[in-house]
Amino acid sequence: MSTDAIELALVEVIRELITLKRGNRKSKKLWVRSWIGRRNQLGISDTLLKELAVEDTSSYINFLRINEEMFNVLLQKVAPKIQKQNTVMREALPAKLKLEVTLRYLATGDSYKTLQYIYRVGKSSISEFVPEVFNAIFEELKEYIEVPREKSKWNKIIDGFNSLWNFPNCIGAIDGKHIVMECPANSGSNYFNYKGTFSIVLLALVDHNYNFTCIDIGSYGSNSDGGIFAKSALKKAIEEHVLDTPTDSVILGDDAFPLLPYLMKPYARRNHLTEREKVYNYRHCRARRIVENGFGILSSRFRVFRRPITLTPENTIQLVKAACALHNWIRKNGKNPNSISVDIEDTETGRLLNGSWRNDTSPTGLQNLETILQRNSNIEAKDKRNSLADYFVGEGAVVWQNRMI
Repeated sequence: MSTDAIELALVEVIRELITLKRGNRKSKKLWVRSWIGRRNQLGISDTLLKELAVEDTSSYINFLRINEEMFNVLLQKVAPKIQKQNTVMREALPAKLKLEVTLRYLATGDSYKTLQYIYRVGKSSISEFVPEVFNAIFEELKEYIEVPREKSKWNKIIDGFNSLWNFPNCIGAIDGKHIVMECPANSGSNYFNYKGTFSIVLLALVDHNYNFTCIDIGSYGSNSDGGIFAKSALKKAIEEHVLDTPTDSVILGDDAFPLLPYLMKPYARRNHLTEREKVYNYRHCRARRIVENGFGILSSRFRVFRRPITLTPENTIQLVKAACALHNWIRKNGKNPNSISVDIEDTETGRLLNGSWRNDTSPTGLQNLETILQRNSNIEAKDKRNSLADYFVGEGAVVWQNRMI
């Protein structure tokens, strides 16, 4: 066969393939449910959300948890990572739609089936792109979860804790939460925790302004709560002096953490406490309340945490990282008028005025770490806590503290 004949044969084969593919495309369109095909005319992205953006900005924020200006900024950041190219077989979903669906999922924890109906996007498509959007959000906003590596940045946090919460040399408050999931497939007992649920663990350090400065996510829920911090990257970084923390600086923990030279916890309440020890516990808990409020704001804004998460462990990790990055980005931009209030202490009456996040029912998707019984505390750590207790009843006393114990 001549070369010309071969080329003509190849052209004919290619023509047949194109015809076949076009035919398949037409037949595939027949399988698209007609109500999904009317997405551009009747889907919530092109109807209700456009109305809310113009007529009711407060409801727009309530729907997506950010205002339209912030949404557009975020879309510009993540679009290059989540926008696919159109193909011969189908038209790609817009990045805007993907981001709206993902933010609504974080805001409500609604099932993919529910989101399918309001956005007119197939459930299988949602399950495919939502983890991609989580990853894109974290990659673009991870600079807002910044672990300080210079003394000047740590000193800014220390100044904040000293001026706002009257606790010296504090570089953060630490807490951990079990992120509850539905039982992962073929996971055995890896994720089964002491409370009888399945979870992964989020360990977080929070600064004086409710921002996450360090998150460590992914430990199996089956790990002992006492060992989670012991195996954490944060503990290793501190003890190996990677973070360049100031001399004598401390982190504030609760009874789920050990007493260490750089990690303070309250005096054990099972013992009879002296007035000095009660004052220390009050001052410690007052400053550490910042992390409790931080988690409260997170779960109030992103109600996906108010119930067990139905994703795989890998996708749950991506969800948590994206939510924490969004939390910091929203707080640091300060452009969201629907802010969630935090606890306020009335030092005249000794009453604690609850923040708005406490009005929500207790989230079942976040569970506290278990209290650990520490029998042999570090002597250096005990001495540091005693020195702080002496300071709080001496030159560091505040006029209202005796009314609060």
